[in-house]
Amino acid sequence: MLTVWNRILPHIELINALTSGILILIGWALSKTEFTTASVVVFLSAFVIGGFFKAKEGLEKTIHERKLNVELLMILAAIGSSIIGYWAEGAILIFIFALSGALETYTMNKSKKEIAALVNMQPDEAWKLDEHNQAHLVSVDSLKVGDRLRIKPGEKIPADAVIMEGSSSIDESAISGEPIPVLKRLDDAIFAGTVNGSGALIVKVVKENADSLFQKIISLVQAAQNEKSPSQQFIERFEGTYVKTVLVTVAILLFLPHYILGWDWSTTFYRAMVFLVVASPCAVVASIMPATLASISNGARHGILFKGGSHLESLTKLTAIAFDKTGTLTQGKPVVTDFIVRPDLDRNHALHIVASIEDKSNHPLAVAITQYAKEQGIVPNMQVQVEDVTGFGMIGTTEGHSYKIGKPDFVGRDEAFAFHEGVAPTLASQGKTVTYIRDEQGIVALIALKDQVREEAKQTIATLKQLGITTIMLTGDNAKTAETIAKEAGIDRFVAECLPETKVEHLKELKKDFPFVGMVGDGINDAPALATATTGFAMGDGTDVALETADVVLMKNELTKIAYAVRLSRKMQRIVKQNLLFSVAVIAVLIVSNFLQVVNLPLGVIGHEGSTILVILNGLRMLQKA
Repeated sequence: MLTVWNRILPHIELINALTSGILILIGWALSKTEFTTASVVVFLSAFVIGGFFKAKEGLEKTIHERKLNVELLMILAAIGSSIIGYWAEGAILIFIFALSGALETYTMNKSKKEIAALVNMQPDEAWKLDEHNQAHLVSVDSLKVGDRLRIKPGEKIPADAVIMEGSSSIDESAISGEPIPVLKRLDDAIFAGTVNGSGALIVKVVKENADSLFQKIISLVQAAQNEKSPSQQFIERFEGTYVKTVLVTVAILLFLPHYILGWDWSTTFYRAMVFLVVASPCAVVASIMPATLASISNGARHGILFKGGSHLESLTKLTAIAFDKTGTLTQGKPVVTDFIVRPDLDRNHALHIVASIEDKSNHPLAVAITQYAKEQGIVPNMQVQVEDVTGFGMIGTTEGHSYKIGKPDFVGRDEAFAFHEGVAPTLASQGKTVTYIRDEQGIVALIALKDQVREEAKQTIATLKQLGITTIMLTGDNAKTAETIAKEAGIDRFVAECLPETKVEHLKELKKDFPFVGMVGDGINDAPALATATTGFAMGDGTDVALETADVVLMKNELTKIAYAVRLSRKMQRIVKQNLLFSVAVIAVLIVSNFLQVVNLPLGVIGHEGSTILVILNGLRMLQKA
């Protein structure tokens, strides 16, 4: 019985509205017979059942917020209709008002379904291993950092953890929106709410449940849905003033037309009640919130988390976006593009020596060189003695020879620039970093490396240009390298030799030319710049810092989602404008028609409440792909 009630409860408002409609039909049928008293009783029942939720909502809002609202206007209009004997019209008003309210509630629930889906994705229990490797079923809330868990194939992962034993493909679509499973091995991080594939895993908990990425995403979306946009805040302020104005006008209309226009008292009261119905701003109030919530849900479904309706709304005004280079426009990992060896030396032997020395370092350039050697089939296994010269390079000794690997000033600037007919400046002009190797006789070889521009970055920049948005790159590289990267990515402007601490100043300068500037970064070093921008977009695979820093979080490093977010925002703005224009126009036409005595109460009810239903349905379009 309880299960049935739990299923019915979310739809109780709609059920009440439909019941009210059925009672109205019964009352209308009875009114055509001699049972007119019975019809009044049935209409009253329709009033109570259909109007219960809206009357309760209106009274609570009035008491708690101490201001009048549209719900009270509708209840007063229905009561006024009954006073002058229009029982059916009053009941129909309540029915359509209740139906539009039920539809709005449905919209809210629909827009929040991602939250319910996320909550249901996280398991309540986990298999915890004790000191004897025996598994015990425990509550997820009881898990502590350092606990070891066993995760069986196909199970949902209960906590943020790292893999201690085993490997498996993990379905991370709940976190990133990416449908393709990701292979996870030893020491890789896994997240609560994702789904284990076919491999059995032993993992170590690294975060308690309340601090997990999954819980932070849930909290973020909940906060976003509760935060109101500037437009919504304005409408709510406008609502209170407007309702007071309508009530004062109704009070005047209750007697003034009788003396000025010569209407009888019945007509005067009737037209005042019609005015009360048609002048209510229900459709105006419903023009923004359903569309905003639907937009936030749409973004969450596509891996874009907005921290509130205000940030979603501000995207419509965006005229420029600044990008951090490393890890955002580029892969963030240099790769070897050129390896040039002195003609009298064996290329593979030289690469073997270099890789064996660089294998002892964890510098990004050294890692890239070692990886390149492995791709060439060379295993860096020579016995070497290594000295790391901080800021310059490395010295390695092997096979009785000493080698220096590093910058021109470290190996000899003149010799370095003269090597291979002075090819170094040409490589540098292509945005490449050049590293040199020398032995006792001179320069042995040079290695050119480059951080590759991401293909999706080029696609994103091109799409943003089509949307009329200027793109800017902020980088610490020299001007020549920055120009090369900017040209390759299709960037409009760039700022070279830009230190992390000066990005804020550059953004402030950009805001002089572009009042609304976005900033895209990794959410860590770029945190001040993200905060300075009109809208901050955080990259970084959904890291904690990204969640806490930016206005918009891209759950994966998918730059294409930026253009999607802008399109989503602009579509929402179009729909909100359509709703406001339509709702205001309907109110104006109905008010004029009422004074001309063209529209009666039933038509006023249908026109007013029908417009409310239409703007809600129009807002629901935001659930569709932008």
